[in-house]
Amino acid sequence: MSSLIAQDGPVLVIAPHPDDEVLGVGGTMARLSAAGAQVHVAIVTTGRAPRFDAAQVAAVRAEAAAAHALLGVAETHYLGCPAAELGEYAHADLNRAISEVVSLVQPRTLFVPHPGDIHLDHQLSFLSALVASRPYQQDYPARIFAYETLSETNWNAPYLTPGFLPNLFIDISDTLQRKLDAFARFESQQKPAPHERSVAALTALATLRGATVHRHAAEAFVTVRMVE
Repeated sequence: MSSLIAQDGPVLVIAPHPDDEVLGVGGTMARLSAAGAQVHVAIVTTGRAPRFDAAQVAAVRAEAAAAHALLGVAETHYLGCPAAELGEYAHADLNRAISEVVSLVQPRTLFVPHPGDIHLDHQLSFLSALVASRPYQQDYPARIFAYETLSETNWNAPYLTPGFLPNLFIDISDTLQRKLDAFARFESQQKPAPHERSVAALTALATLRGATVHRHAAEAFVTVRMVE
C-alpha cells in the first residue's frame, strides 16, 4: 500500500463535515502519514447561524485539529460551504470550492464520501469531487476511492440507492488505535454504544472489514478510478 499510494504525491481526503474523514479514513491516513505521505483533509462545510452557533463551530474545529495531529495530517483546509444546506447551495460554487483545493493540493490519491450515503451533503460532495478530478486536465488524481461513514453509508436504501460494495481493503491493524484515539477527540460527536458514532461501533466495523481479508483490522473502500 505504501509503495502504491504514499510515494508519488499528496493524498487528499474530502470530508463533508468534521469527523467524516476520521470515521472513514482515519486508520489509512495514519498509515499513509507514517509511510511518508503528505496527507491533506478538506472539510467541505462549516456550520452557520442560526443552525449552528459560533461556539459550537469553534469547538468542533478544535476537536478536528487535535484529531488530525494524532493522524499526522499535514494540512486541514476549510472550504466554508454551509453545513446541512448544500442542497440549497449553488452547485457551481461547491464545484469551485472543491476544485480549488484539488488544484492547490494536486493529490495523486483522493478519498471521497460514498454517493449512496443518506446525507445529501455527502452525495453532493462526491459529485463535485468527481467534477474537480476530471481526467482531461493536465493534473488530476490518478486514484479515487470512496469511503464509508458510519451513520451515513449504512442507512442508505437497499437496491434503491448505490450500495457500498468495497473492492479495496487497507490493513489498519497497526493504526486502528490511533484512529480510535482521533475519533475520541471529537467529544461533541461521541455517542454511547450501540450508536454508530461510538468507539465500540468503529472498532466492530474495523474488525469486520479486517476479517473479510483475514486481517485484524481494515478500512474498506470502493475504487472509483485508478490510472497507473
